[in-house]
Order: sequence, then C-alpha cells, then structure tokens
Amino acid sequence: MSIKLLANPLHSSSSSKITTLLSTSRSFSKPNINLRCHSKLIVLSRSGTGRSGLTVRASVKEGTDVEAKVRSEWAKVSAVLFDMDGVLCNSEEASRLAAVDVFAEMGVQVTVEDFVPFMGTGEANFLSGVAKVKGVADFNPEAAKKRFFEIYLDKYAKPNSGIGFPGALELITECKKSGLKVAVASSADRIKVDANLAAAGLSLSMFDAIVSADAFENLKPAPDIFIAASKILNVPPSECLVIEDALAGVQAAQAAQMRCIAVTTTLSEDTLKEAKPSLIRKNIGNISLEDILDGGSSYSKTSSVLKTNTEGGSFQDAYSTNDTVSSVGRLQGSRRQIIRYGSLGIALSCLYFTATNMKAMQYASPKAIWNLLFGSSSPPFGQSGDGTRSSRIQQFINYIADVESKGNTTQVPEFPSKLDWLNTAPLQLRRDLKGKVVLLDFWTYCCINCMHVLPDLEFLEKKYKDMPFTVVGVHSAKFDNEKDLEAIRNAVLRYGITHPVVNDGDMYMWRELGINSWPTFAIIGPTGKLLAQLAGEGRRKDLDDLVEAALLYYGKRKLLDSTPIPLNLEKDNDPRLLKSPLKFPGKLAVDIFNKRLFISDSNHNRIVVTDLDGNFLVQVGSTGEEGLRDGNFDTATFNRPQGLAYNATKNLLYVADTENHALRVIDFVNESVQTLAGNGTKGSDYKGGGKGTSQLLNSPWDVCFEPANQTVYIAMAGQHQIWVHSTLDGVTRAFSGDGYERNLNGSSSSTTSFAQPSGLSLSPDVKEAYIADSESSSIRALNLQTGGSRLLVGGDPVFSDNLFKFGDHDGVGSEVLLQHPLGVLCGKDGQIYVADSYNHKIKKLDPATKKVSTIAGTGKAGFKDGAALSAQLSEPAGLVEDDTGRLYIADTNNSLIRYLDLNKKDSQVVTLELKGVQPPAPKSRSPRRLRKRTSADTETVVVDGGSSNEANLNLTISVPEGYHFSKEARSKFSVDIDPENAAVVEPLDGNLGPDGTAILRIKRSSPSPITSRVSCKIYYCKEDEVCLYQSLVFEVPFKEASPENTPQEIKLPFLVKPKSSESSLQLPVAR
Repeated sequence: MSIKLLANPLHSSSSSKITTLLSTSRSFSKPNINLRCHSKLIVLSRSGTGRSGLTVRASVKEGTDVEAKVRSEWAKVSAVLFDMDGVLCNSEEASRLAAVDVFAEMGVQVTVEDFVPFMGTGEANFLSGVAKVKGVADFNPEAAKKRFFEIYLDKYAKPNSGIGFPGALELITECKKSGLKVAVASSADRIKVDANLAAAGLSLSMFDAIVSADAFENLKPAPDIFIAASKILNVPPSECLVIEDALAGVQAAQAAQMRCIAVTTTLSEDTLKEAKPSLIRKNIGNISLEDILDGGSSYSKTSSVLKTNTEGGSFQDAYSTNDTVSSVGRLQGSRRQIIRYGSLGIALSCLYFTATNMKAMQYASPKAIWNLLFGSSSPPFGQSGDGTRSSRIQQFINYIADVESKGNTTQVPEFPSKLDWLNTAPLQLRRDLKGKVVLLDFWTYCCINCMHVLPDLEFLEKKYKDMPFTVVGVHSAKFDNEKDLEAIRNAVLRYGITHPVVNDGDMYMWRELGINSWPTFAIIGPTGKLLAQLAGEGRRKDLDDLVEAALLYYGKRKLLDSTPIPLNLEKDNDPRLLKSPLKFPGKLAVDIFNKRLFISDSNHNRIVVTDLDGNFLVQVGSTGEEGLRDGNFDTATFNRPQGLAYNATKNLLYVADTENHALRVIDFVNESVQTLAGNGTKGSDYKGGGKGTSQLLNSPWDVCFEPANQTVYIAMAGQHQIWVHSTLDGVTRAFSGDGYERNLNGSSSSTTSFAQPSGLSLSPDVKEAYIADSESSSIRALNLQTGGSRLLVGGDPVFSDNLFKFGDHDGVGSEVLLQHPLGVLCGKDGQIYVADSYNHKIKKLDPATKKVSTIAGTGKAGFKDGAALSAQLSEPAGLVEDDTGRLYIADTNNSLIRYLDLNKKDSQVVTLELKGVQPPAPKSRSPRRLRKRTSADTETVVVDGGSSNEANLNLTISVPEGYHFSKEARSKFSVDIDPENAAVVEPLDGNLGPDGTAILRIKRSSPSPITSRVSCKIYYCKEDEVCLYQSLVFEVPFKEASPENTPQEIKLPFLVKPKSSESSLQLPVAR
C-alpha cells in the first residue's frame, strides 16, 4: 500500500498502494476530464482548390500508404517505454523557462527557443549546449544543473499541478490491462522524473521500471537508457516500443532497435519525419492501444478530422494556444474561466475531503510530503555498468561511502521507550542495534503486500544469519484494531514472524522518517544513519545487494558487532496454541447431504473434515508442512489455505491455496488432490485466460462455486480482482476489476475496482455475488452478467479512493461502518451475514433495505460463550450455514470453530467440540544415524545419559583466559542418534550462544538403549593472533528407559585447550 498524500478527491483514483490520501502497490490516477479547445477557425471555400487543402489531402494519402506498410510488418510488443518530458508531462516549456532563469542569474540573455535543439538530451547537455552556443566562459554544468532543479522544482513542478498530458493515464492503464509492461525511460535526472510525475498525478508505482539519467554516462541519442529499461523489464529490445517527442529520443530508440511512436508536442511533424519513427501522432492522447499493438488503423485521428473539415470548407489549427472558446461537456467558456472555476471547485472539494476524512490524515507528515515530491534516500537501482552483481554491489558501496561523507545524512531517531515489543525485549538503536546493519520493515498486518514481502525478509534473515544484520518489523497500523498489541501478537504467530517487532501504533517512526506506504523498508547503518528507503513488493534483489554492500563497507572499517540479538519468540510462549487442534482456521464450507463440515486449518496447512457435530472424519494434508504437492490425502501439501467451496454433484472441494497462489481441488471419491491453476509463483497478470497451472494467480483468498455453469469464482486479494475458473475447459481469467485498489463501483468489469476482496457468496438467484471488500471495509454486490458492481454498505460512497472510512456502526446504507470484513455469507433466509473481522462481530445485512445489525460479539476481542450479544470472538473470518439454520464461525484468532442458531431470537454462541481432531503429525524429526567417521583431530568426551525417557543436554564450552569465541565464525553444534528414529531432538543443530552454551531437549521414542552424539565445531580467537578451530564430540549413551523417571539434566562441559597455530586451522575472520 502507498499513500498518495495530495490526491485530488474530485477524481477517482486507485492504486495498489493505499489511495486518496492513501492507495496499495500499483498506483492508479485520475480519469481524464476531457477538454476540447476549439481553436481559431480558418475559413476556406468549399469548392476552393487552394494550396492548404491540397497539401492536407496529399499528406493524408502519403501517411496512409506508409502506415499500411508499417502495419503489415508490425511484430509483437511486450513493453512500452515512455519518455517523460513532452510525452507524459507537458513540461518542456516549463523546463525551458527554468533554464532561461538560470542563465538570467548569470547575466546571460537567452530565449526558450534557444533550448529546443537540445531537448531530450539530459539537463547537463541541455544547459551546456546553449552555454556553448552563447559562448559562456567558465560554465559549470553541474552547478548550473543543480540551480536548474532548484528553480524548476520551486516554480514550475508543483504537485498535482496538472502538467500531465490528457490521455497519458488512460493509455498507461490500457497497456497494463492488456498485459504490457510499462516504464519511464528519460534523460532527465531522477529528482526531476519524480517531481514531474507527482505534478502530473502519475504515481511511481504505476510503472514496472523507472530509468533516469543518473546512472548513465551516455544519454540520448545513445541507446543506453532504453537498453537498460529493456533488461530491467526482461523484455527483448525487439518487443519494446518507445514513445518520444525529441529527435534524440527517436534516434536512441532506433539505435536500440526498438520501434518508436513520435508525438508532435515539441517538434513539428516534418522535423520528426527526418528521424523516421514508426508512427507519428499529435500527442499521447491520440495514441491508441491499437497503434501500439499492431501499428494503428489510420495515420492520425487528427489528420482524418483535418481532411474532413478541409473538404467541408474549414479546419482547426491543432496547435493554436489562443484563449478562445473551450467546452467541458455542455458547459462553455474561456479556457481561463474553466481553469479558474475548476481550481476553485477542486480546492473546495479538497477542503471537504480533508474535513470528512481526518482518519486518513494521521498518516501524513511534512517529511512524507517531502519524500513524495523529492524522493527519499536511496541509491540508483538501475543495472550497473557491466550488468554483474559484483559491480552492482560495488556501485552501492560507493553510494554508502558518499552517504557517510555527507554531513547532513539523516540520523534515524531512537525508538520511544514506551513502545511494546514482540519476539524480543525492547531494543534501542544506539545500544542493542549499534554495530549492526538494520532493516526496518514498516508494515501493517492487514496489508496483502506486506504479507507478500515476508518471504523476502525470511530469505535475508537466513542468508545473513551469522552476520551483524537484523530485521525489525515496525508495525504501523492502518485499522484501529491493528494497534492492539494482542492483535499484532496473533499476526506475528499467524505469519510465522521470528524477527523483532515493535508496535508503533502512534506512527512516531513512520512520521520521523517520512514513510508514505506499506510496505516500506529503511536500511540503517551501524552508526544509526539512514542509508536508503525502498517501497513496495519485489525488492528482494535490491535489499539483498544493499545489505551485502553495507556489510562489506562497514566490515572493512571494523564498525560491525556480531553479538546476536537475544530473542524470545512468541511462538514459544503462547499456550493458546496448545488448547486447540486447529491453528488460525480461515474459512469453512458445508456438505448438507452428507452432514460434513470442511475447515481450512490455515496455519496447519491442511483441510480438516468433521461431521456437523465436530466428530473427526478425515484430514487432507496430514503432515501439516508447507508445500505445493498433489497426491493422496496423506502426501498432498498446502500453504496457508483459505477459501473453500463444495461441489455437491461431483463430491469435490475447491480450495483457495493462498500462499501457494493456486486453486486446488480435493476429490473425495478418489481421495486425491489436484492443482487447477497456479504453480506456487505469485502472478502479476491482470487479464488471465491461460489453462491449468500455466495461469499464475496472486493470493486467492476465497472461492464460491456456481453449479449451473460449472465455474469457480475467486476473490483474488493479491491484485484486487474477482477471477473465474471454468471447470469445463480449465481456463482461469479475470472477471471483474481493473486491478487498482479502491472502492469503485461501475457498470462493467473495466469500470470496477476492488480493495483486497476476501469473502465471496452467491445470491439466491445466482445473479450476483456478494463481496467482503476488506480494505475498503465494505460489502458489495457483483453482477455476474456484466462484471459491474454496486455498493451495499460500508466504505466511502463518494470518494472511491478513500480506504479509511471504517469503524463500528450499525444502521442503514452509507451510515454503516465496518472494519476490515473478511467473510460474507448469503443465508437461506436471503439475509447476508458478515464476519466483521476487526470489530470481532457477526452482523446481519438485509439486502433489500441495506439495514445492518449486530447478531454476535461485543466489539472487543476475546473468548466467551453465551448469549450472542455478550459473547466474544477474535477476528472471525469464515461463515457457513447448515440446513438447520446453524451458523458456523471460523473464529480465527481463537483457533476455534463457534456456532449459533439463526432460528432462535436469543441465540447462544457455542464452541464446537472437535472430537478426535488432532494437530497434524509432522514428519519424523529424528536425526539420521551418523554414517561417517570423526576426523583424527576430533576430541571425544563420553558422558552417561542415565535411563530417563526425556533429558536436557546442557552444553557449556569454555575457553581459557585471554581467548574469546569468534564473533564472525559462529561456533556450532549438531546431533545424531543411534539407532535412527529412536528419539526426537530439539534443536537438531544450531549455534552456541556468545557464552558457549546451548540447551538440547531429547525425548526417546522407545525404551531401548540409544546413543546420542553431539558434534561441536568451536571457533575461538586470541587478541592480535589468528583464530583457532576445535572439533569435539560428546557421546551420551542412554540405558534402557525407566518409565517412571523424571526428565534428567545432563551437563556437557568442556574447556578448550589451545593448540599451536601451526597445528590449528587458521581463520581469516574478524574478532
């Protein structure tokens, strides 16, 4: 999610960043207000044969012949590279004016026309070219460029100042919807690119790549920038199309062997023709998707109009700037009047929006606005000179050196002492984290994008496990419920987070660092300096390279401290997880005929089947391990499954296998599991249409089955759409939603937007599907014929981008407030039941009157059975009804199934007793028998294990005075058992603590005698000498077990005796 701090509330906008004031990782913008500016007319005789008319007709014929040839040779296009100035942004004139101001300060008189020959060549060349022509002595290009940017940003590039060309947003959106990748490829520096796009209302996250001049020595007309964009997008140059306005840009496209559409916003058509672009259009608003995909169907819409009007006796001067008559819809007036009154209307709307959406304003800060306009601290992320990882890391090392050399580098503020921490005791940057490279992950647990980056963080934590690197999750809540420490603790447990997490509910760190999106990463050096900020998904490579560069840079300067952060993981301290055989169950389904209840036991990675009274029948995915494996009920694996839908005719259960990004089906006849769509890879296809597992999905969260057409509807939370899978032909495709995150209701699929849809249920007549649209906190109805939608209750009915209208208020229609609802069910009585998850309630919605009333829950998270309105739930997420009117509830954070009787006026909430349901049995963690001999220099110590069934092995390794354990090469241990599978050991391997200690727990599987071998590799050092290595094995024989014995404490002490450096392994590690 990201914040669009200065979005215009008059315009519908969206993003996969949060919107309005806040949008979620892709970003949308505003629909175009079409202004038709009627220029001064030139009157010709209808029968006249004047030169003008003949010229126009001739040019149209010539253009038609040229384009017929182009279309016949047009090849596949997979990516569109947009120049910025003159293409996306009407900024060329402003740039020239700013440049005139620069020279005026030098006392040199120039005009805007002097700069035209140098447009598109980058600011330094743009200014130097005129300086050379004017003979300016001692001209300093870098100083002039710096002053140019100061003037340009201060005077000409105000945020949302409307410099975007009409039609730019629409063309980008069409390209994205058609599966094309889009990028900005500009000769301007990044600071100007960011400012111009902000001024044009185009979010950075709309683009798959942004390539600017900063990282390049050779600018346009050299092809370097376009070739780099091609590599970043992973699209061959032959499949890239460039849209340019300057000769240098057209020439660069040709040098890169890319097709080019030129626009006449800066240069005349005749001038551009000399460079021989593929097509020429008046401006970006005149470029169609057909032009891009197949070379267009006519030379120019404006040319066609020109021809018609000329033959009729008149034509419009398309380039006139006279302030004559303009029209918006049926309203007419001068252009100045339209701008004046339009600006007043926008200002009043902004004021109204701010006053009525104060909840969203809490995320704004001056620092965030600054970062949005001018960018935050970050290195250039383009490809390095030779494209290798080593050179890229060196590029980042150079960047860090530059940051360290500056005196004004941001010093990250200290965590406030009052904040609560999870997985660790409270940490301080200047104390516990000093000497470490720290990655701050700004997240909120409702955010699907934040869930998507957790595997990236886990990757980094594992890769740099033994190094002075730490991830700290800074939880910055969107919803009120997410500020609660217990709610965050549940999220930490549910997502399996093992790094430190701090609850920054008041957004202190967020504001101090100017964060404006979820997720955002801040990388901090060992002295507390801010090195870089990165936002959004898909940044694993950037983070990896930056972290490695930081470790290398600071390690060389001996500023790192490898002392590990002491952790106290929540997963080891929560007894609630032992009270239920389920672990965060997400969704439910029911088989009415066979009286079966299906439970997605999400964090156990399995599907549990019971009868309607809770008696165990079968489980699918018996090991509980994460994976994507088809097969029988015992061998099949899932990864955090959520939504379920039952096909009663064929005895099939469809499963939204969320973190596998897959649609699965369970066949109860053949007792097998099959994958229908997705292959475990998160997709970014917003159109679909592929068959089987070749069609990628993105975090499917819920499903419902429509029997008449044998289709499965999918709530695709990861990309804010509703998809459909045909069980007849295996095709999976997008059904509704343009993929931008907002609460926009339209009459068709392309005019509808969702915000992390997480619940689905069909209406009784199967004409609509009801949607729990979680991030907009609304319930919506999807038309299954048109793909359009309508708002039932909740959310903001006026500003579709406002995802911050939430709360807990029953009522009718627009006065209803919900908070992140995850579940929805159309009951047999025609009423809609809602799992209002973050309000910990179940609510009833009458679709006819739109009246909402609470039927269960108090609004406070907890566990309590009894009268429905005094009972307590904790983030319920799934609902299903049986044929008797019993409503089953997946009470997610309580890890329980609850139910209530809808037929009773004074219903009771009751916990379903799950009889015979056990937690999944993991694969045996018994270690393999040691099959190799120990080395000759390994010292063996034998310690009696006694006869207990259970024992704690207490390793205590000591080094003599004057020595210490190596901080960089961590001492390790591993355990082997003889015979195999004779005992379970926790942990099987790991690092010794800083003091040389570790505790191993062993539980025997049989009373027979066994032998445990604990192998240790000890690395220790003496000041100013090389580090040494000691290999050690503790052999612990256990006698035949005595059942009555209590757990035994067994000490395994050892004092290392240093050998001479000649006979010891020497390690080049830091001390």
